[in-house]
Amino acid sequence: MQNISWGITAIDGVKVGHYTDLEAATGCTVILCEGGAVGGVDVRGSSPGTREADLLRPTNLVQEVQAILISGGSAYGLDAACGVMAYLEERELGFKPKHGVVPIVPAAILYDLGIGDPRVRPTYKDGYQACCAATSAGMDEGNFGAGTGATVGKVLGMDSATKGGIGTASKVLADGTVVAAVVAVNAFGEIVDPSTGITLAGPRRDDGKGFHSTLDLLSRGRKVEEATIGNTTIGVVITSATLTKEGANKLAQMAQDGLAMSIRPAHTMGDGDTIFALATGKDDTPYKDITSLGAMAAQVVVESIIRGVMKAEGLAGVPAASELGVTNVGTK
Repeated sequence: MQNISWGITAIDGVKVGHYTDLEAATGCTVILCEGGAVGGVDVRGSSPGTREADLLRPTNLVQEVQAILISGGSAYGLDAACGVMAYLEERELGFKPKHGVVPIVPAAILYDLGIGDPRVRPTYKDGYQACCAATSAGMDEGNFGAGTGATVGKVLGMDSATKGGIGTASKVLADGTVVAAVVAVNAFGEIVDPSTGITLAGPRRDDGKGFHSTLDLLSRGRKVEEATIGNTTIGVVITSATLTKEGANKLAQMAQDGLAMSIRPAHTMGDGDTIFALATGKDDTPYKDITSLGAMAAQVVVESIIRGVMKAEGLAGVPAASELGVTNVGTK
């Protein structure tokens, strides 16, 4: 089932492609910026799985990246980034030292081995295939790419979890600057619409009527040692603005607040929550109002998270919010 939103592809020069394996319940998503984009990153979860994240720090040499990969498969899924590199190398896109070309492809993974077939993870070939499928004509949401095996609300274990997914959203600022996000939602906590306070997806009650409050269960002494294994929300925020690496890192930091607004709790010991930021602008003068840009980035992250869980469908025995009678007008 196709469920397409413009979202992150509202920014010129950005393409998004998925590799999806519904049978094994895993996949990966690539965000291509073939013209190059200044990158930043913010990691707040305590179980991250990343590649080339340190390269995005302001003190390091390389200024631009050509793609970001977000993937399922736990640490095994980082292998898919090599396929993205191969795709870009064939097109001679990347950092160009004296000898050849080195595509810069930061990546982050989420743990989806608790659903579907844990022996199947995104590979080199799958990363390459995601690049071949990349398009600027919108993005499929829900059970696609890195969101294929995503689940949320796991304080009581997988038996009570709700299906997560991948979502995207964008906003245009008053001066015409665009900021957009794509997020794969695989959180330990539940998903809450901060505008209403309503829980959209979380640990399901035995009677099928709504969700438990994770925070309430934790306050009453619920032990979570096993439940904290198997999570992580990862995503990318992109803006059409021109930013320095310092500005891109600040944008990623502010965008990460969108997780705290909509996931309760976020940034846990068992979540590797990571947000990348990319700036595609090529002006000589960096964008000055990073406060407004970052505030809107957090908002598009919230919207992407909500869309990811509301566009998801039940898979491998894990029901989705839409099948539990939950509705949210913001996903239409």
